Amino acid sequence: MRRTSRLFELIQILRAATRPMTADEMAQKLEVSVRTIYRDIAALQAMRTPIEGESGVGYVLRRGYDLPPLNFDLEEIEALRVGLSMLARTGDSALNRAAIRICEKIEDLHGPADWLVVSPHGAPRDDACWDSVPISVLRDAIRSAQKLEITYRNLAEVETVRTVRPLALVYYQDCVLLAAWCELRKGFRHFRTDRLWGCTTLDVSFAADAPTLRSLWAEQEDLEDTGKTLTTWTEGATKDASVTSH
Repeated sequence: MRRTSRLFELIQILRAATRPMTADEMAQKLEVSVRTIYRDIAALQAMRTPIEGESGVGYVLRRGYDLPPLNFDLEEIEALRVGLSMLARTGDSALNRAAIRICEKIEDLHGPADWLVVSPHGAPRDDACWDSVPISVLRDAIRSAQKLEITYRNLAEVETVRTVRPLALVYYQDCVLLAAWCELRKGFRHFRTDRLWGCTTLDVSFAADAPTLRSLWAEQEDLEDTGKTLTTWTEGATKDASVTSH
């Protein structure tokens, strides 16, 4: 096995591991000597690959590390370009800025691809100039399982203030929905983010209940998992959002 291929496989082994991997274990997987593994680990660390550990204890790859775009083939890179460009349609300005940064890194490595053009038209942008609630605030609350106090206006312009437990964000082409457990209605409700006129993150965690609530929500929506595309909502996105006023 060529050294470059071996280094790549070594990263893959560490990335997939759920515990520290010893040099002996990695040597057996790659069919090389333990001394070769030590040299390869040192080489990767010299290239600033975040591998931590020591001989006799084991090695781990720091969480969050990912391989650079050079390891994607041409079609995969084009898929990344198109997918990242389509983030502009979500209205989530923070994700869009992150996508632009990633695209700039891809262009630095592979050059521009002006022939791949994606229309930016889609959901309303969460622009602070229009008093919109940043979708990034909602994502942060979902990630940290913090309750939110929201001010919501339905289609009839009826305004309510609610305390909710945010569970998921559903991105459609023309809107974004916040799925949450509403304490006012004692049930799951879906709120269009462009109808949120106020949002405060409360210092109240529901982390212990979050997995169960998300599982019940997914089951109610007939989903196999919360990461699946919500095709069952496509037709009723606007209707579901207005139902929250009931």
